[in-house]
Amino acid sequence: MSVAYSHAGPWTLDAVLALPEDTSQRIELVGGQLMMSPAPGLPHQRASHRLHNLLEQAAEAAGVDVEVFEGINVIVPDGLLIPDLAIIDAVAAEESGVAVSAHDVLAVLEIASPSTRVTDRKLKPSLYAAAGIEHYWRIELEPAPRLLIGRLRNGAYADRPPLLAGAVAHVDEPFPIAFDPASLVRR
Repeated sequence: MSVAYSHAGPWTLDAVLALPEDTSQRIELVGGQLMMSPAPGLPHQRASHRLHNLLEQAAEAAGVDVEVFEGINVIVPDGLLIPDLAIIDAVAAEESGVAVSAHDVLAVLEIASPSTRVTDRKLKPSLYAAAGIEHYWRIELEPAPRLLIGRLRNGAYADRPPLLAGAVAHVDEPFPIAFDPASLVRR
């Protein structure tokens, strides 16, 4: 069930974090305004779950002290974002409650859905970059799976060429991982 929120004036971070949990939609805050999106579809959730597992296994194999989370609140200078996946410093994750500061986030990963494609390509990368998050990955599922990797350089993400389905993508940062983007969508 979706709930309409009555609120006068711009939203604050505290007001958004005080809202009741709602697993049917994501509520993000940008510039005092709420951005709401429906829960992701099954192809998106399949890709997120599989990528989450791959990231956890790769982090453990590399001996990196991080945790991988799906759909968490990340505080950025202009509000609150909910990346599909986030790689967080493990100590900071232990100390966090409802939200984590962008300073403790090593990487954010977004899976572009039809309803979030523009947000994931334009708005969110600029907000994550302004927050100083070092790595931004975007998974595009259509027309064929591909992985786009961005590394923060001079306040923006410098993208590598897309890593396409059918070949193993090798990524070295924030820790080594290798996988075929097609593995995120196969049944």
